[in-house]
Amino acid sequence: MPVIRRGCAADLPALADIQARSPQAAPWHPADYLDHDLWIATLDQTPAAFLVLRPLAPGECEVLNLAVDPDFRRRGLATALLRTALEHFHGDVFLEVRASNSTAQIFYQALGFQQLNLRPSYYSDPPESAIVMKFHSC
Repeated sequence: MPVIRRGCAADLPALADIQARSPQAAPWHPADYLDHDLWIATLDQTPAAFLVLRPLAPGECEVLNLAVDPDFRRRGLATALLRTALEHFHGDVFLEVRASNSTAQIFYQALGFQQLNLRPSYYSDPPESAIVMKFHSC
């Protein structure tokens, strides 16, 4: 059973490793996560996944990154992280997902996110459009 907690500076090396091993994750500098709402999922006290949210305006935030260590996938960590974060935030939550990443789109839809619009040529390396998704938490 994962433990979900807030992240801290001591987690940064593990987050950098998870991010490096997760090519679908956004390539942010891990130290920048401390400026935002950082959540960690641990298994046996080992960071196994993380989620970063950034406030946009009162009642709005966006998912900057969500990544699960490849060795710990398919254990419900991403779901646990998002559900916990959504329980602590009330309002609109936005995210972008690559148009080709149907697995992520299905995952987010299962949690209640809805497709809002398309951002052509949003991503580089490789170039690709993004699907913007939105969740409303009361």
